[in-house]
Amino acid sequence: MSAPLSVIFVWHMHQPYYKDPVKGEYALPWTYLHAVKDYFDMAAIVDDTPNARAVFNLVPSLLDQIIDYASGTAVDPWLVRGRMAPADMAEEDRLFVLENYFSANRQRLIEPNRRYLELLHLAGDGTRVKSRERHRHFSHQDLLDLQVWFFLAWTGEAARRRYPELKELARKGRNFTEDDKALLFARHADILNGIIPLYKKLHDEGKVELAVSPYYHPILPLLCDMKAASTAMPRANLPATRFRHPEDARSQVSRGIARFREVFGFTPVGMWPSEGSVSDEALAIIAGCGIKWIATDEEILARTLSGGLGPDREALYHPYTFRHRTRELKAFFRDHLLSDLIGFTYSSWEPHRAVEDFVGRLRGIRERIPGARVVPVILDGENAWEYYPDNAYDFLRGLYSATASAPGIECVTCSELLAREPERRVIEHIHPGSWINADYGIWVGHPEENQGWDYLERAREAAVTASPLVADLMAVGTGWEGEGSAEEQIARLVCTSLYAAEGSDWFWWYGDDHFSTHSDRFDRLFRKHLMNVYRLLGLDVPRELYEPIKKLTPAGLVREPAALITPIVNGQVDDFFEWLAAGLVDLTKQASAMHAAESLLQSLFYGYDRENLYIRLDGPAPLALSLQEGDTLHLHLVTGNEYCLEMTPSGGSGELMVKGGKGWKKAKGRCRWEIGRICEVAVPLRPLGLEPKGKLFASVTLTRGDEEFGRWPADAPLVLAYAGPELDAENWLI
Repeated sequence: MSAPLSVIFVWHMHQPYYKDPVKGEYALPWTYLHAVKDYFDMAAIVDDTPNARAVFNLVPSLLDQIIDYASGTAVDPWLVRGRMAPADMAEEDRLFVLENYFSANRQRLIEPNRRYLELLHLAGDGTRVKSRERHRHFSHQDLLDLQVWFFLAWTGEAARRRYPELKELARKGRNFTEDDKALLFARHADILNGIIPLYKKLHDEGKVELAVSPYYHPILPLLCDMKAASTAMPRANLPATRFRHPEDARSQVSRGIARFREVFGFTPVGMWPSEGSVSDEALAIIAGCGIKWIATDEEILARTLSGGLGPDREALYHPYTFRHRTRELKAFFRDHLLSDLIGFTYSSWEPHRAVEDFVGRLRGIRERIPGARVVPVILDGENAWEYYPDNAYDFLRGLYSATASAPGIECVTCSELLAREPERRVIEHIHPGSWINADYGIWVGHPEENQGWDYLERAREAAVTASPLVADLMAVGTGWEGEGSAEEQIARLVCTSLYAAEGSDWFWWYGDDHFSTHSDRFDRLFRKHLMNVYRLLGLDVPRELYEPIKKLTPAGLVREPAALITPIVNGQVDDFFEWLAAGLVDLTKQASAMHAAESLLQSLFYGYDRENLYIRLDGPAPLALSLQEGDTLHLHLVTGNEYCLEMTPSGGSGELMVKGGKGWKKAKGRCRWEIGRICEVAVPLRPLGLEPKGKLFASVTLTRGDEEFGRWPADAPLVLAYAGPELDAENWLI
């Protein structure tokens, strides 16, 4: 009888260090909100499910923030406004609430709650401009209801089941009182204080394994030596100053382990290196700090093994031993497809069907690859669930139960598997990279990212030059014990600011790879950490730190395409990488006079390969549900001629039309589209006649009942750059 196929679920829990360590104030509330929605729920769901097994990887700087919020000492402007009585609010406070308290997934957190959706419409669908115009229409009761609904919507389903008062508040729905709000925050305090004890309980019971990441979530290989990026990205433009501080990497790892031990009372043996980023030097440091296993992405293994993963990816489904001189470390490599199905696809499926599909794929692996030992499924433990009904409560319980009960399949933790797995596959060199594209392109190479690294290196050099105490702390990573003198406390704050600035998240939002309405705040907090270094040491703050690193773009433009793409046209987001290199336009920055439809579309992605132009349209809710019977979307394109494609929700293909002297005719190009959660379109390039380095003008209209109901943009078409088929050769990102 063959051994069962082991499945390991690793949930990585992480938030940036939002707290200014000097001022003591939080810049953004996401640690608090994810704590009451996800960090408690994820543990509670395992606790609620017989035979569930999981690994939770917890970042120490996240634990610090959870403890701070749980103690009631955290100073957070979002919470201050949330607790404030509307009658006591100044105009600035009212605007803050209206501009920020709709920061929630519209489909899952706002629309199911009638009163919350009402308030969104009253505020002008949450746009800042309209909030400023309409805040005077909000009564004290409206503001109080909004306060309660924002924090109630961000409360997890498992938490609601454990605290019935929360479900009662949701049932009440409107006309909340200050006592209702006080009750909500009291239950949040209970949830916050229950998070760490619940994880410890599950660990003691053997249902979960707890692992750790470096303290402030830095990209370890880039701390060790910035030139590590050159191996994976030989054409990358690296920062002017070479960041090379392996001692910082060692301190981030060793201090992270020590802090974990203080919180939970035992030493972790596993680690998800931040963003799955690895190199030989980084793994040697991790092994030297006593960690026994790490995990990263399958593409790292594919580029490490001389023969790749094999025709059926059979090399993926085994643990490996990384050996560097006398140090050894076990390594797991995540199944990219299965992890991304949970992260990006199953949220739009009925939970039972999604679970059946997942378990069916596991059976397929076991039948197809008889020697397969382990399937590591690794992804964020907080960000996917707001796209699922009920915070994925039913999906995750079903996932654990079905996986544990499936014949020939078992759920285990990493340490459980290693304790009994005799197989030994040794690798003595690992490809340097991360879980994204097996390189570090998200965090270095763009001018904004490089500028951040240069500022960080200069601040670090200024600190160790100005203070022997800082130099000693940074060099050896010890000396943090006890109260310390006033001078020692300042030196520790300087090091904390530097280590926090080394975190990966600031660089995640620099460049063109990702977009957030809060990217300016991430930029400001990164520079604030560096400013603190100079101020604490009595040094002049360089003028450059007062200037934003994050550059403004033309209205709505987030980025231009970085590489060729060939997405699957199926109306779904199948994969994190599918549209990662595409251009992106934020359509909410494009004013529309069609107020009834202006919230239908939020963003437009565009890209191309050698055959097709690809367009993707996203809205706050699935477009298949937002569009009505008889609606038609028109994609308008202008190059040398004017083209139009009419798309209906029921259709899947149609002719591209071109405007001539006698009206519209077929352009000899058949297009494909699919309207589901999103709208994806493939338009043949040949009839468009685009030349490399050319420009394409694009707009979208919606007709309903033979009348134009919406237009994006309202005034003039978008100007989209077309670099041509050699884009891949010119760009290092992919």
